Formats: sequence, structure tokens, C-alpha cells
Amino acid sequence: MTLGRTPASSNLRGAAAGIIAGGLALGVAQLIAGLVSSGSSPVVATGQAAIDLTPAPVKNFAISSFGSNDKIVLIAGILVVLAVFAAAIGIAAVRRPAWGWAGLGLFVVIGLVATLTRPHASAEDAMPTLLGGVAAALALRRLARLAAPPPAPPATTRQARPEYTAPAPGDAADPPLREEWRPYLPAAGEPAAPGGPAAPPTPPARLPGPQRRSFLTSGAVLAGTAVVAGLGGRLLGEHGNVAAARSTLRIPPPTRPAPPLPSGADLNIPGLSSFITPSASFYRVDTALVLPEITPSAWQLRIHGMVARPVTLTYHDLLQQPLLEDYITLCCVSNPVAGPYIGNARWLGVSVRRLLRQAGIRAGADQLLCTSADGFTCGTPVQTAMDGRDAMLAVAMNGQALPVAHGFPVRMVVPGLYGYVSACKWITDIEVTTFASARAYWTDRGWSQQAPIKTESRIDVPGSGSLKAGRHAVAGVAWAQHKGIDAVEVRVDRGPWHQARLGAVPGIDTWRQWAWQWDAAPGTHLIESRATDRTGYTQTALQAPPEPNGASGYPQVSVKVS
Repeated sequence: MTLGRTPASSNLRGAAAGIIAGGLALGVAQLIAGLVSSGSSPVVATGQAAIDLTPAPVKNFAISSFGSNDKIVLIAGILVVLAVFAAAIGIAAVRRPAWGWAGLGLFVVIGLVATLTRPHASAEDAMPTLLGGVAAALALRRLARLAAPPPAPPATTRQARPEYTAPAPGDAADPPLREEWRPYLPAAGEPAAPGGPAAPPTPPARLPGPQRRSFLTSGAVLAGTAVVAGLGGRLLGEHGNVAAARSTLRIPPPTRPAPPLPSGADLNIPGLSSFITPSASFYRVDTALVLPEITPSAWQLRIHGMVARPVTLTYHDLLQQPLLEDYITLCCVSNPVAGPYIGNARWLGVSVRRLLRQAGIRAGADQLLCTSADGFTCGTPVQTAMDGRDAMLAVAMNGQALPVAHGFPVRMVVPGLYGYVSACKWITDIEVTTFASARAYWTDRGWSQQAPIKTESRIDVPGSGSLKAGRHAVAGVAWAQHKGIDAVEVRVDRGPWHQARLGAVPGIDTWRQWAWQWDAAPGTHLIESRATDRTGYTQTALQAPPEPNGASGYPQVSVKVS
């Protein structure tokens, strides 16, 4: 087929052919990935590569703009880009097949590179992309042929012109145009060319009926196959999930239970965050596009590196250790001032200090390089695991086995440090090493190495909006994990600071509720708060962004009182 001007309808058919072929590639790849591993899906691998390559400021923007939906937005964006790319491949294949094959080859190469460069990737992880590419090639070959308009008939030599017969007596002097003469007349605006060949007819813009029906039927069948394959792959991926294992799991009671919650830990003010954050609403920030599905029977933890006795533990081995329980507040370093990426829960697990003593840490080690099942790494200072705080390998949260989104079957929890250095989910490996010899995922991207949590507060009520004049509660939470909150103060319109009433706490590793009664007068008012921890340090007014070591500044709420 020549590269002349292609009718718009042909381009539309080509784009549809490319999108259907691309969808089939993804559906087949998802199906195979369900048999191999969810991480071998080319879409997931490409998304993970995009996360790894995205600069920290862009990640912060995504988290602040989309919150926990940032991964959904990323996947949607990747699918849109792939759809545009696939449409271009289809149009190229209709115009010149070689161009379509080249584009499809590039499509496959990108998927292979993204998949095989993931941590712990193996040769079998290439199968979803390769088989998806084969399916797409076969589909594109058929659809591109059906989408192309039929070739124009070859130009024919001009036939002998019928002889002119003089009009019979009584006929009009200028007889009407005889139908057989029409092919030999010049087109409008063209000079007559006696004896020249007739111009070939223009190819039809629409496909002949049978070819059009074949295109629509084949497209519908292939699109349906793509959907069924994709859903089948998802079901296969979930077939080995941990839902059943979680529901039947029996975790032993703690050897050292958490202390009872003291009276007054929850001030019961409407709109104020509860002292215990429900597991279902606990914040989630991580780099995993697909949650690792690890059954307890398949889980293992390796402790190695600068130790006297390397240790490998099964889940059963871990549960044979004494279990400790404690209330611990976790906070993400991406949390802006007064942000939502913080929560408090009751955790149950095994002391990290106990396990490290069993392995025997060698002198000079200062970092625990923890690795997740999805390849993410987290660098925890050895000191914080050994100084007596309740650093643990958690197996339960709020009285139940960990949710998959929060690290089932095992995760790290270390009080007092931002999550990216203390809260490795789906943990499978701990290398005892040094900060000088190994860099974790986020520290390699410029974030702080030690990452102690800053003393902060947040105003939960009132929210920004309108109030009636009168007495109202101003309330929120404050945190300074492993230091403890000693005081919270509130001021209105940058006036004097007022001492807030504090809720009770079971220890120094949790946040603390606070409240202050405000006699609100008509007008627009600015409310601010600040916390002081038990070391005497008071929350700073200096505004700082999350990177590289956590946000700071006074939380502010603007309220209109009528």
C-alpha cells in the first residue's frame, strides 16, 4: 500500500486496531503474570520503574495532591499513555506494516526492560511481556489487514470510443449524453487528453460490507478476549492471596501486654481524631503498586551481614519468640504540617533487640538495611533498635493479624523515627551493616539518614469554615514519639498563648489529644497551636517542607465567626 493521503476513517480503524491489540497484550500479560507473579505484569513493572525514577519533589507533589490515590492516578496515566502509543502503532500498521511491527517491538522492549530490572527479577518474569507481545502481533496483523481500504484497481488503457452516430431526422440536433461515454470525459477543470489512459478510481472511504463486518467482529472478539484474560489474571493473582490465611491465623497472646488505656486518653470531642486509629483508616504511603501477597507458610526472614551467627526465621519460628505489645504512633516523612499521614495503633510483635542479640551484632555496625518483598529498602539506625524502645517485628495491629496493606505477614515498627527508616512492610531481609557501605531507597534519593520525628501538633477542630459566636472547643493531637508531649498551647490572631488540656497517654511513643475552650467573637480569626515535648523542646514556627527530614511550622486554621 502506498503512503498517499489516508482517509480519516482508515486512521480511525487503525487506531482502534492498535488499541484492541494493545489491550489484548495487557490482558494476556496479566493472565500470565497471575500464574508467574503479580510483579511481572508489564504495567506494574513500568509503574514501579516510574516511581523509582521520579524525583522526590514530584513524589511529594503526587502525595500531597492525590494522597493515597497517587498509585491509582499513576496506573491510569500509564494506561492512557499506552493507549495513545497503541493507537499510533495501529495507524502505522495500516499505512505500512513494517512501521507497526517496529512500534510493537518497542512496546515489548520497554516492558521487558521495566520487568527485568526490578529487584529479584528472574527470567520467567519476562514471560508475561513476551506472550502478551505475541498475542498483540497476531491481533494487529489481522486487524490491520481488515482496517486497510481495498487497493485501487489498476489503471486500464482507454477503450475504443464508441462511434458517433448522426442524429436521425426529427431528433434533437444535440443528442443527450450517452452513458457509455462518461468514463472518457475529463474531470471538471481538467483538459481532455485524447487517447490517454483513464484515471484510476479513488479508493472508497468506507470498507466493503463484508470486510467491515469482519473488522467489527474480529475487534469485538479480541477485545472480549482481552477483558476475560485480564480478569482471569487478576483472579489468579488473588487466588494465592492471604485473605484465607489471615482469617484462620491464630497469633499467640503477648508475653508482655500493652498497659490498659488510662481514663481520659480519648477526650471524645466530635471531629477529634480517636486515640486509636482504626486499621481500615490508617494512612498508607509506600512504593508498592501491587500489594505483595505472602502467606505465612511462605514467609522467611534472613538476618545476616555483620553478625556472628546468621539467622533464618520462618513465621512459625517468629511466633515462638516472646511477643510484646505497645501503643505506637507512626508518621510519614511526607506528612505536611497538620497533614493526615500519621496514625496511632496497638502493635504486637517480636523485639528486634532480642533477635539481633541472638544473631550477635559485630562491633562497628550502625545500620539495619531492611528489605521488603517488593525490593524496597529501609535503613534503620542500630542504636534505635537496641536502646530499649519497643522496636519490633510486628505481626498484629489493633488486635488482629496485620492487614496486607500494612505489611502482612510481618513488618518493622520502630518508635520515634519517620516511616521510611523505621517501618519496612513485608520485611524479608535484615542486613546488619553500616551507613557508609549501604544506602537505602530514600536516603539514596537525598533524604535524611537518621530521620527522628519532629515535635508537632495538629488542629482537628474546628475545621476551616464558619461558626456561631460563643464557646467552642479547639482540639487536636500532638506527637513527639519516644520523647512524649508535655504541653500544648493555642493562640488566636497571634495573641497570647493559652495552655490546652491534655488527654492521658499510656506511654511516650503515642500521640496525645489536647483541647482548649475558646470564646469565639464575631469576625475572621486565625488559630494556631504548638507543642512542647518532655525534653523541653517547643515546636518551631519555622516553616519547612517535608524533604529532607520532615515538615515543620505552626498548624493554622482560619475560622469565620458570625
